[in-house]
Amino acid sequence: MKPHKLPADVDEVLHLRGGGTSVVVDLRTRPAPAIVHWGEDLGDLPPDVVRGLADGARPQRVSGGLDETARLTVSATPAGGWLGTPAVEGHRAGSGVSAQLALDEVTVEADHAIITLVDPEAHLWARLEMQLGASGLLRQRMTMRNTGLTDYTLQSLHVSFPVPWDATELLDTTGRHLRERTPQRHAFTYGSHVRESRRGRPGADATLLLAAGRLGFGFEQGRVHGIHVAWSGNHRAFAERVITGEAHLAGGELYAPGEVILEPGGAISSPWVIGSWGDGLSELAHRFHDDMRGRPHHPTRPRPITLNTWEAVYFDHDLDRLTALADAAADVGVERFVLDDGWFRHRRDDTAGLGDWFVDEGVWPNGLHPLIDHVRNRGMEFGLWVEPEMVNPDSDLARAHPDWILRSRADLPPSARQQQVLDLSRPEAYAYVAGRLHALLEEYPIAYLKWDHNRDLVEAGSGPGGGGRVHAHTLAVYALIDEVKAAHPGLEIESCSAGGARVDLGILDRTDRIWTSDSLDPLERLSNQRYTALVVPPEMMGMHLTSPVVHSSGRHVDLELSGAVALFGHFGIEWDLTSTDAHTRGRIARWVAFAKRIRPLVATGRTIAVDHVEPGIDVRGVVAADDASAVFTITQVGTSTSYPPGRVRLPGLAPDRRYRLALSALTPNSAGATELAWAGPDGITVTGRQLAATGIRPPVQLPQRAVVVELVAIDDR
Repeated sequence: MKPHKLPADVDEVLHLRGGGTSVVVDLRTRPAPAIVHWGEDLGDLPPDVVRGLADGARPQRVSGGLDETARLTVSATPAGGWLGTPAVEGHRAGSGVSAQLALDEVTVEADHAIITLVDPEAHLWARLEMQLGASGLLRQRMTMRNTGLTDYTLQSLHVSFPVPWDATELLDTTGRHLRERTPQRHAFTYGSHVRESRRGRPGADATLLLAAGRLGFGFEQGRVHGIHVAWSGNHRAFAERVITGEAHLAGGELYAPGEVILEPGGAISSPWVIGSWGDGLSELAHRFHDDMRGRPHHPTRPRPITLNTWEAVYFDHDLDRLTALADAAADVGVERFVLDDGWFRHRRDDTAGLGDWFVDEGVWPNGLHPLIDHVRNRGMEFGLWVEPEMVNPDSDLARAHPDWILRSRADLPPSARQQQVLDLSRPEAYAYVAGRLHALLEEYPIAYLKWDHNRDLVEAGSGPGGGGRVHAHTLAVYALIDEVKAAHPGLEIESCSAGGARVDLGILDRTDRIWTSDSLDPLERLSNQRYTALVVPPEMMGMHLTSPVVHSSGRHVDLELSGAVALFGHFGIEWDLTSTDAHTRGRIARWVAFAKRIRPLVATGRTIAVDHVEPGIDVRGVVAADDASAVFTITQVGTSTSYPPGRVRLPGLAPDRRYRLALSALTPNSAGATELAWAGPDGITVTGRQLAATGIRPPVQLPQRAVVVELVAIDDR
């Protein structure tokens, strides 16, 4: 094995630092480097101490094992003795199955490193990029190139994140339509725990985060590490503990058989896999939030209060009805009016029309101009629903171009919502969809697209007997969104996917928010929003007021519960406001005004999820980045055993600052027989330390009620 090439200023053990995180990489490990620490900042260590840390991680040889105990390197494969999941697998028409990528060269610049790896015998070259951002997130991506003279079929490509041996509990999420990102926990035992998406999108049942931590870790405390695969197609994330004393989290794209065949000189990059850690899940989440907020293209203007028309009118599009809804929306303070599904040709229900992206002349004889003019004259932006990746077989597009539909057999794949998926990796299909979107955006002053994606990609091939197309299709979707936004500066796009089935940082790197779930049931939303916020900043999560009878669950809910649950996100309304009376619209207007007042806090503050709360009570909040203010909600999910309930803590504030704590006038109701001592008009004065350690008595509330608590610092800092 030839010596590796290191610049004169690069030590044989790298120590990257940033955002309270240290990453130590031992470049001496053979055949490839190994990450020996990812987590707590180790401080400014001299080179000999860093080498000592790496030396302390070297295993001994043991009986029954290899003469040199295999290590979890950045490109671990069986050729180097690694008998866990390989970092790379592939072959050349059934031959050349062995790969041993060894260190060739290292480049280090500030907070990131590029490690070049080669296998001259297998004719493979790879580049591992490691970036440690200002928030302490570790990003990794591997690029693989075929340097041989024959095609190389790449089967899998993963990047790994080692975790401490005492990380003995796993957390991931699962779900379904209307109940995405439901948490589940497992013991982190020997072997592999694998989470895969084979749906052509992450899917409602995908795990947003795969985390490993000390037993019993929560939101407030307990060391925990987690990874997210920033990719909107098929992917895999797994946790693995092997008998030789290594434990790691790993992830990458999940390739269909034969989907990635690298021609001589051809290359492919894995998605970015992003790792975070913290003393508790909230600290882990804040690293994701801070990183997203630090992007130059992150949405920073105040998030417009949005009304979406879907649950108000469904497919019943009528100009008079919609202008009346727009008037009601403007009266309560809405800033963006979004026309949902049903505006285009042949679309009187969900069985026909997808792909025919022309305004329906029968419903809109003068186009959308009359509605848009009315909306804009009332001081609101106009948004439009589209589903550009989909097609109904009952459409002019499908009849003209049936070969544009993704399929692997002569028959179409099983249908969902009476629709199929266009193969946007076909240049002619891409050009058609891009042309229709550009035409709509050029004709109408559309500020926002609600970009939906209502079905999984099943049997997503290039045609009968063809190969897989999920990878190429996903890249085409990214390119299409990028093209549309570049051509129409200021346009915002929401990633909606039958609710929250495409929530990942690949799609969110080019869109402005997600639709968190089609369920607007406030009680169902509590868990969904808590676990979505592990990765997604709250200002990018659509959260809307719902009608008194929730369409998705039939539950009867009051406005105060719905408003409180929707506060800590991108606030909006999904409700036929023309069905409400003046008194109700006045209450809605007060919630809208309050959401506008606190949206700078939501967009920049730290999310707080409170652990160890009495069953039946949910406590969460947002604390300002400068600790000068905070807002918390206390939700009575069900009845409590204690009556009146015991104290609840409000953590996350500056310990030694004094705060004025008061009950918001939005939620004055209480089922208690007497007034709460702290809930008077002047509130009480407390310190952040008191609130975190001791807390306050919450009001006695009936089930399905919530109150809003406001805190403002009153001391000079």
